[in-house]
Amino acid sequence: MKKMLLLSLVAVTLLFTQTAFAELTKISDNVYSYAGEKDSSPAHSFGANAGIIIGADGVLVVDTLISAKEGERFLADIRKVTNKPIKYVVNTHTHLDHAFGNCVFAKLGATVISHTADRAMLDRIGAGTLKGISNYGLKSEDMAGTEIVLPTLSFSDRMQIYLGDETVELIRTASSHTEGSLVVYVPSKKLLFAGDILFTDFHPFMADGDIAGWSKTIDTLLAMDLEKIIPGHGPLSTKKDLKEMKEYLLLFDRKARELAATSQDAAAIAAELKKILPQRSMADWMIAYNVKSRYLGKK
Repeated sequence: MKKMLLLSLVAVTLLFTQTAFAELTKISDNVYSYAGEKDSSPAHSFGANAGIIIGADGVLVVDTLISAKEGERFLADIRKVTNKPIKYVVNTHTHLDHAFGNCVFAKLGATVISHTADRAMLDRIGAGTLKGISNYGLKSEDMAGTEIVLPTLSFSDRMQIYLGDETVELIRTASSHTEGSLVVYVPSKKLLFAGDILFTDFHPFMADGDIAGWSKTIDTLLAMDLEKIIPGHGPLSTKKDLKEMKEYLLLFDRKARELAATSQDAAAIAAELKKILPQRSMADWMIAYNVKSRYLGKK
Protein backbone atom coordinates (compact mmCIF):
# COMPACT_ATOMS: atom_id res chain seq x y z
CA MET A 1 0.00 0.00 0.00
CA LYS A 2 2.78 2.39 0.97
CA LYS A 3 4.62 1.52 -2.24
CA MET A 4 1.54 2.26 -4.34
CA LEU A 5 1.02 5.56 -2.53
CA LEU A 6 4.65 6.53 -3.11
CA LEU A 7 4.40 5.71 -6.81
CA SER A 8 1.23 7.79 -7.05
CA LEU A 9 2.92 10.76 -5.39
CA VAL A 10 5.89 10.48 -7.76
CA ALA A 11 3.53 10.37 -10.76
CA VAL A 12 1.65 13.45 -9.53
CA THR A 13 4.94 15.29 -8.93
CA LEU A 14 6.20 14.49 -12.42
CA LEU A 15 2.91 15.57 -13.97
CA PHE A 16 3.01 18.86 -12.07
CA THR A 17 6.62 19.48 -13.07
CA GLN A 18 5.92 18.80 -16.74
CA THR A 19 2.88 21.07 -16.66
CA ALA A 20 4.67 23.85 -14.79
CA PHE A 21 7.53 23.97 -17.27
CA ALA A 22 5.55 23.11 -20.39
CA GLU A 23 6.20 26.46 -22.04
CA LEU A 24 9.74 27.39 -21.02
CA THR A 25 12.22 24.62 -21.74
CA LYS A 26 14.95 23.98 -19.19
CA ILE A 27 18.21 24.37 -21.13
CA SER A 28 20.55 24.13 -18.15
CA ASP A 29 20.18 24.30 -14.37
CA ASN A 30 19.60 28.06 -14.42
CA VAL A 31 18.66 28.82 -18.05
CA TYR A 32 15.18 28.44 -19.53
CA SER A 33 13.92 29.39 -22.96
CA TYR A 34 11.20 28.99 -25.51
CA ALA A 35 12.68 26.84 -28.24
CA GLY A 36 11.15 25.23 -31.29
CA GLU A 37 7.89 27.17 -31.31
CA LYS A 38 5.60 25.77 -34.01
CA ASP A 39 3.08 28.62 -33.99
CA SER A 40 4.78 31.29 -36.10
CA SER A 41 1.70 33.49 -36.45
CA PRO A 42 2.12 37.25 -35.93
CA ALA A 43 0.14 37.26 -32.66
CA HIS A 44 2.44 34.52 -31.33
CA SER A 45 5.53 36.67 -31.98
CA PHE A 46 6.23 34.99 -35.33
CA GLY A 47 7.51 32.01 -33.32
CA ALA A 48 10.29 34.05 -31.69
CA ASN A 49 12.26 32.58 -28.83
CA ALA A 50 12.91 34.37 -25.54
CA GLY A 51 14.46 33.14 -22.33
CA ILE A 52 15.90 33.78 -18.90
CA ILE A 53 19.17 33.35 -17.01
CA ILE A 54 18.75 33.01 -13.24
CA GLY A 55 21.49 34.08 -10.87
CA ALA A 56 21.79 34.35 -7.11
CA ASP A 57 20.96 38.07 -7.29
CA GLY A 58 18.12 37.96 -9.79
CA VAL A 59 16.99 37.23 -13.33
CA LEU A 60 18.17 38.42 -16.73
CA VAL A 61 15.54 38.22 -19.48
CA VAL A 62 16.61 37.73 -23.10
CA ASP A 63 14.09 39.38 -25.47
CA THR A 64 10.47 40.14 -24.64
CA LEU A 65 8.31 39.03 -27.62
CA ILE A 66 5.97 41.14 -29.72
CA SER A 67 3.44 42.82 -27.43
CA ALA A 68 2.32 43.48 -23.88
CA LYS A 69 0.01 40.47 -24.17
CA GLU A 70 2.87 38.22 -25.26
CA GLY A 71 5.16 39.76 -22.66
CA GLU A 72 2.61 38.96 -19.96
CA ARG A 73 2.43 35.35 -21.20
CA PHE A 74 6.22 35.17 -20.95
CA LEU A 75 6.20 36.72 -17.48
CA ALA A 76 3.62 34.21 -16.27
CA ASP A 77 5.82 31.38 -17.53
CA ILE A 78 8.85 32.90 -15.82
CA ARG A 79 6.96 32.99 -12.53
CA LYS A 80 6.35 29.25 -12.84
CA VAL A 81 10.11 28.84 -12.72
CA THR A 82 11.35 31.54 -10.32
CA ASN A 83 10.14 34.37 -8.09
CA LYS A 84 13.51 36.13 -8.06
CA PRO A 85 13.49 39.79 -9.09
CA ILE A 86 13.82 40.49 -12.80
CA LYS A 87 16.74 42.91 -12.89
CA TYR A 88 17.71 43.09 -16.55
CA VAL A 89 16.21 42.74 -20.00
CA VAL A 90 18.55 42.31 -22.95
CA ASN A 91 17.21 42.92 -26.45
CA THR A 92 19.32 40.84 -28.85
CA HIS A 93 17.95 43.34 -31.39
CA THR A 94 14.93 45.61 -31.48
CA HIS A 95 12.68 44.19 -34.18
CA LEU A 96 9.10 44.13 -32.95
CA ASP A 97 8.90 40.38 -32.29
CA HIS A 98 11.82 40.60 -29.85
CA ALA A 99 11.38 43.99 -28.19
CA PHE A 100 7.79 45.25 -28.12
CA GLY A 101 7.15 43.35 -24.89
CA ASN A 102 9.77 45.52 -23.12
CA CYS A 103 6.99 47.52 -21.48
CA VAL A 104 5.90 44.57 -19.33
CA PHE A 105 9.34 44.18 -17.75
CA ALA A 106 10.17 47.88 -17.52
CA LYS A 107 7.11 48.27 -15.29
CA LEU A 108 8.73 45.79 -12.90
CA GLY A 109 11.81 48.02 -12.70
CA ALA A 110 14.06 45.98 -14.99
CA THR A 111 16.90 47.78 -16.77
CA VAL A 112 16.50 47.33 -20.54
CA ILE A 113 19.76 46.93 -22.48
CA SER A 114 20.64 46.81 -26.18
CA HIS A 115 23.38 47.75 -28.59
CA THR A 116 23.50 51.48 -29.27
CA ALA A 117 22.57 51.08 -32.95
CA ASP A 118 19.47 49.04 -32.23
CA ARG A 119 18.35 51.43 -29.51
CA ALA A 120 18.52 54.14 -32.17
CA MET A 121 16.57 51.95 -34.60
CA LEU A 122 13.78 51.36 -32.09
CA ASP A 123 13.69 55.08 -31.31
CA ARG A 124 13.46 55.85 -35.02
CA ILE A 125 10.85 53.34 -36.16
CA GLY A 126 9.17 51.91 -33.04
CA ALA A 127 6.24 54.30 -32.78
CA GLY A 128 5.55 54.15 -36.52
CA THR A 129 5.68 50.36 -36.52
CA LEU A 130 3.22 50.18 -33.64
CA LYS A 131 0.90 52.66 -35.37
CA GLY A 132 0.99 50.65 -38.60
CA ILE A 133 0.82 47.26 -36.91
CA SER A 134 -1.77 45.96 -39.39
CA ASN A 135 1.05 45.87 -41.95
CA TYR A 136 2.49 43.00 -39.91
CA GLY A 137 -0.69 40.94 -39.77
CA LEU A 138 -1.62 42.12 -36.27
CA LYS A 139 -4.80 43.72 -34.96
CA SER A 140 -5.09 46.58 -32.49
CA GLU A 141 -6.46 44.18 -29.88
CA ASP A 142 -3.32 42.03 -30.25
CA MET A 143 -1.27 45.05 -29.19
CA ALA A 144 -3.50 46.27 -26.35
CA GLY A 145 -1.40 47.86 -23.63
CA THR A 146 1.77 47.77 -25.71
CA GLU A 147 4.08 50.77 -25.38
CA ILE A 148 7.45 51.35 -26.97
CA VAL A 149 10.09 51.22 -24.24
CA LEU A 150 13.60 52.16 -25.29
CA PRO A 151 16.62 50.58 -23.64
CA THR A 152 17.99 52.79 -20.86
CA LEU A 153 21.46 51.26 -21.16
CA SER A 154 23.38 50.59 -24.37
CA PHE A 155 26.89 49.63 -25.42
CA SER A 156 29.09 49.29 -28.51
CA ASP A 157 31.07 46.04 -28.46
CA ARG A 158 30.95 44.11 -25.19
CA MET A 159 29.33 44.26 -21.78
CA GLN A 160 29.42 41.97 -18.77
CA ILE A 161 26.55 41.53 -16.33
CA TYR A 162 27.03 39.88 -12.97
CA LEU A 163 24.10 38.03 -11.43
CA GLY A 164 25.94 37.10 -8.24
CA ASP A 165 27.04 33.58 -9.06
CA GLU A 166 26.69 33.89 -12.84
CA THR A 167 28.50 36.08 -15.35
CA VAL A 168 26.74 36.94 -18.60
CA GLU A 169 28.56 38.43 -21.60
CA LEU A 170 26.87 40.58 -24.25
CA ILE A 171 28.81 40.56 -27.52
CA ARG A 172 28.31 42.42 -30.76
CA THR A 173 30.84 41.57 -33.48
CA ALA A 174 29.64 43.39 -36.60
CA SER A 175 26.52 44.57 -38.35
CA SER A 176 24.60 41.37 -39.07
CA HIS A 177 20.87 40.64 -38.85
CA THR A 178 20.57 44.28 -37.80
CA GLU A 179 23.30 46.84 -37.26
CA GLY A 180 23.32 46.18 -33.53
CA SER A 181 22.39 42.50 -33.26
CA LEU A 182 24.14 40.94 -30.27
CA VAL A 183 24.49 37.58 -28.58
CA VAL A 184 24.09 36.68 -24.91
CA TYR A 185 26.80 34.27 -23.75
CA VAL A 186 26.91 32.25 -20.54
CA PRO A 187 30.51 31.00 -20.42
CA SER A 188 30.04 28.67 -17.45
CA LYS A 189 27.35 26.78 -19.36
CA LYS A 190 28.93 27.04 -22.84
CA LEU A 191 25.55 28.41 -23.85
CA LEU A 192 24.52 31.18 -26.22
CA PHE A 193 21.35 33.11 -27.01
CA ALA A 194 22.03 34.00 -30.65
CA GLY A 195 18.96 36.14 -31.35
CA ASP A 196 18.18 36.39 -35.05
CA ILE A 197 21.80 35.93 -36.04
CA LEU A 198 20.61 32.32 -36.15
CA PHE A 199 17.35 30.95 -37.57
CA THR A 200 17.09 27.17 -37.36
CA ASP A 201 14.53 25.39 -39.57
CA PHE A 202 13.12 28.87 -40.35
CA HIS A 203 13.69 30.90 -43.49
CA PRO A 204 15.39 34.01 -42.05
CA PHE A 205 14.35 37.63 -42.22
CA MET A 206 17.14 39.30 -44.22
CA ALA A 207 15.69 42.71 -45.08
CA ASP A 208 17.83 44.70 -42.62
CA GLY A 209 20.84 42.42 -42.80
CA ASP A 210 24.47 42.98 -43.72
CA ILE A 211 25.49 39.68 -45.33
CA ALA A 212 29.25 40.23 -45.05
CA GLY A 213 29.00 41.31 -41.42
CA TRP A 214 26.57 38.48 -40.68
CA SER A 215 29.03 35.96 -42.09
CA LYS A 216 31.87 37.48 -40.05
CA THR A 217 29.75 37.34 -36.91
CA ILE A 218 28.94 33.67 -37.45
CA ASP A 219 32.66 32.93 -37.88
CA THR A 220 33.28 34.61 -34.52
CA LEU A 221 30.58 32.50 -32.87
CA LEU A 222 31.98 29.32 -34.40
CA ALA A 223 35.31 30.06 -32.72
CA MET A 224 33.68 30.32 -29.28
CA ASP A 225 33.41 27.51 -26.73
CA LEU A 226 29.77 26.58 -27.31
CA GLU A 227 27.65 23.49 -26.76
CA LYS A 228 24.08 24.83 -26.76
CA ILE A 229 22.70 27.64 -28.91
CA ILE A 230 19.23 29.14 -28.63
CA PRO A 231 18.33 30.70 -31.99
CA GLY A 232 16.04 33.67 -32.46
CA HIS A 233 13.57 31.30 -34.11
CA GLY A 234 13.65 27.52 -34.09
CA PRO A 235 14.73 24.64 -31.86
CA LEU A 236 17.78 24.31 -29.61
CA SER A 237 20.80 24.34 -31.90
CA THR A 238 24.53 23.68 -32.21
CA LYS A 239 27.48 24.95 -34.22
CA LYS A 240 26.29 22.78 -37.10
CA ASP A 241 23.24 25.06 -37.40
CA LEU A 242 25.47 28.15 -37.40
CA LYS A 243 27.50 26.71 -40.29
CA GLU A 244 24.31 25.92 -42.19
CA MET A 245 23.02 29.45 -41.53
CA LYS A 246 26.13 30.97 -43.06
CA GLU A 247 25.87 28.70 -46.09
CA TYR A 248 22.20 29.61 -46.51
CA LEU A 249 22.88 33.35 -46.38
CA LEU A 250 25.74 33.25 -48.87
CA LEU A 251 23.83 31.02 -51.28
CA PHE A 252 20.66 33.13 -51.06
CA ASP A 253 22.57 36.37 -51.60
CA ARG A 254 24.60 35.11 -54.56
CA LYS A 255 21.71 33.49 -56.38
CA ALA A 256 19.19 36.27 -55.64
CA ARG A 257 21.57 38.82 -57.13
CA GLU A 258 21.98 36.72 -60.26
CA LEU A 259 18.23 36.26 -60.70
CA ALA A 260 17.35 39.87 -59.92
CA ALA A 261 19.75 41.03 -62.63
CA THR A 262 17.44 39.52 -65.26
CA SER A 263 13.98 39.60 -63.64
CA GLN A 264 11.81 41.82 -61.47
CA ASP A 265 9.29 39.06 -60.76
CA ALA A 266 9.65 38.38 -57.04
CA ALA A 267 7.45 35.28 -57.09
CA ALA A 268 9.42 33.74 -59.94
CA ILE A 269 12.75 34.51 -58.27
CA ALA A 270 11.50 33.08 -54.99
CA ALA A 271 10.37 29.91 -56.75
CA GLU A 272 13.83 29.44 -58.25
CA LEU A 273 15.50 30.10 -54.92
CA LYS A 274 13.31 27.58 -53.16
CA LYS A 275 14.60 24.90 -55.53
CA ILE A 276 18.20 25.37 -54.38
CA LEU A 277 17.94 26.63 -50.81
CA PRO A 278 18.27 24.14 -47.95
CA GLN A 279 14.83 22.92 -46.96
CA ARG A 280 13.33 24.63 -43.92
CA SER A 281 9.90 23.83 -42.54
CA MET A 282 8.92 27.30 -41.32
CA ALA A 283 8.25 30.68 -43.00
CA ASP A 284 8.47 29.87 -46.71
CA TRP A 285 6.80 33.23 -47.35
CA MET A 286 9.96 34.94 -46.16
CA ILE A 287 11.84 34.00 -49.34
CA ALA A 288 9.73 36.27 -51.54
CA TYR A 289 9.71 39.00 -48.88
CA ASN A 290 13.50 39.02 -48.76
CA VAL A 291 13.69 39.16 -52.55
CA LYS A 292 11.36 42.18 -52.68
CA SER A 293 12.99 44.06 -49.83
CA ARG A 294 16.66 43.40 -50.55
CA TYR A 295 17.03 42.71 -54.25
CA LEU A 296 14.17 44.47 -56.03
CA GLY A 297 14.18 47.58 -53.86
CA LYS A 298 10.51 47.49 -52.87
CA LYS A 299 8.26 46.04 -50.19
